[in-house]
Amino acid sequence: MEGMGRSFQKLVDQKSQSGERLAFSKNGKVFKIRAADIRKKLFSLLVMLALSCPVFSQAVQHPKAPAVPSEVVFAGQPVSLERDDRHERMDRELMAFTYMHTTSSLMLKRSQRYFSAVLPILSVNGLPEDLKYIMVIESNLDPTAVSVTGAAGLWQFTKATAQQYGLEVNADVDERYNTEKATTAACRYLKEAFAKYGDWMTVAASYNAGQAAVSKRLSDQKEKRAMDLLLPEETSRYMFRVLAAKMFIEHPKEFGYDISPEEYYPCDEPAEIITVTSAIPSLVDFAKAHGVSYYALKRANRWLRSDKLPNPSGKAYRIVIPAS
Repeated sequence: MEGMGRSFQKLVDQKSQSGERLAFSKNGKVFKIRAADIRKKLFSLLVMLALSCPVFSQAVQHPKAPAVPSEVVFAGQPVSLERDDRHERMDRELMAFTYMHTTSSLMLKRSQRYFSAVLPILSVNGLPEDLKYIMVIESNLDPTAVSVTGAAGLWQFTKATAQQYGLEVNADVDERYNTEKATTAACRYLKEAFAKYGDWMTVAASYNAGQAAVSKRLSDQKEKRAMDLLLPEETSRYMFRVLAAKMFIEHPKEFGYDISPEEYYPCDEPAEIITVTSAIPSLVDFAKAHGVSYYALKRANRWLRSDKLPNPSGKAYRIVIPAS
């Protein structure tokens, strides 16, 4: 029967394209029906059957976004969401995380890999681990992310800001793509901003808009916290997206996402880390000499931006040799 069904479907498809009719007999009478009409009726019937099937219906119906809580505690500081405008702004971001299926799923699957690398650095710098959610919003946990303004990496530093905070950025080396160094630079920024504002949501806003812009608006509008400012939409949404990211990654099932432990992407454990202080004329040859492919070497060291490492100053670079 299954083979007959496929053959009939193939026949209908062929006749539909040619505009021909199919003939059927009933009680001695012959009926001719356009193949295209049959195709439409078959499709409608399949849709009706699928939607009437409880299993299918349950699979395609995504749950509602979680309700907006009265407050979210971020980095140890309670953020009230009871005010009407805050409630609506948070509701928007919770819906966005619920229905951005591909982006949200990828963020979840990547989370363990990059959090395992970032959390120890936040801890060493005495910073709350919730600040990892700023990185989530900056890059969607995509280490190759580049914005329209040229900000790059997990923490999305622009070239100028990266260099200001001690990162090397040139045609051969771009440490914005070095998770350890970029996170250390982000910690410097976050500690500096918190010393100025004393409020983590204002720090988050400044990470998006810059300290100068946020400080000016605080002064002009005579407020102490960014959550009470009239801000450009991107920065205004940014703070609530950070809060929504915390809720989403801590409680994905409330958003309709059920990722099994096996589905999370594994951490990138290196086989070896080599410190080099001289030039590497060919990273292809370097990779082969250490038993890995050029692709694997570059993937494990995204900060290596060309096929060589000139190193005229004799700087010490730590190069990860990935496990085969």
